[in-house]
Amino acid sequence: MPTTADFHTKQARADHVARRLAELYPVTPIPLDHRDVYTLLVAVLLSAQCTDKRVNLVTPHLWAVADNPAAMARVPVGKIQAIIRSCGLSPQKAKAISGLSRLIMERHGGAVPRTFAELEELPGVGHKTASVVMSQAFGVPAFPVDTHIHRLAQRWKFTDGRSVEQTEHDLKKLFPPATWNQLHLRMIFYGRGHCTARGCDGTVCVICRTLFSERQRPRKTKK
Repeated sequence: MPTTADFHTKQARADHVARRLAELYPVTPIPLDHRDVYTLLVAVLLSAQCTDKRVNLVTPHLWAVADNPAAMARVPVGKIQAIIRSCGLSPQKAKAISGLSRLIMERHGGAVPRTFAELEELPGVGHKTASVVMSQAFGVPAFPVDTHIHRLAQRWKFTDGRSVEQTEHDLKKLFPPATWNQLHLRMIFYGRGHCTARGCDGTVCVICRTLFSERQRPRKTKK
C-alpha cells in the first residue's frame, strides 16, 4: 500500500493522479450538450457561475430560436436574455452572445475562429472559455482551469493557488500536453463526484487519503 513517502514529489503525485483518473474515467464526454463548435462556444459562455445541468436545460430553448451565428445575430438581446435568465448573469451573457455572433459573421465569415487570440477578442470569451473550445472542438492541447480543478490542484499540492493562471501554468508543467484535454475533464468529474468543496477537505476522498495518508489537518484552498 503506497504511503505519503511514495508521493513526496509533485511529479510522483501527478503520475498517480493521472493513472487513477484514467482508470475512473476512461471515457471523457463533454458535459455541455452542443451540436457544433458555435453551440459549444455559447454553452461554455453560459456555464460561467452556472451548472452544466442548468445550461443543458436552457440551451435547447435557445437553439430552437437560433443555433448559428447568422441567426443569433438577428435575435434581439432582450429575447436572448429572457431565454437564458435562469443561467444567471443573463444581461451580460445575452449581450455577449449577440455580440460574438455578429463578430463571427463580420470578421470570420460565420465560422468560429480557431486561435486563442481571435477567440479571446470575442465578447464574453475569456481565456478559460477559449481553452475549452480550443481543446474540445479543435483538439489543441489546453488546460482550462475551473473551480474544481483549482481546488484539487491545491489539495494535491500541485500549486499554491495564487490564481487560476498560476494553477494552469503549474499543471501544464506536470502533465504532458497530449494528456491535457482529457485530464482537465477527468479532474472536473472527480472534483464534482468525489472531492467536492463540502464533501472533502483534503483528507476524505480516496486520492487525498492516498497521496497524504499522514495529513492531519484540512487543506484550505484559495478561490
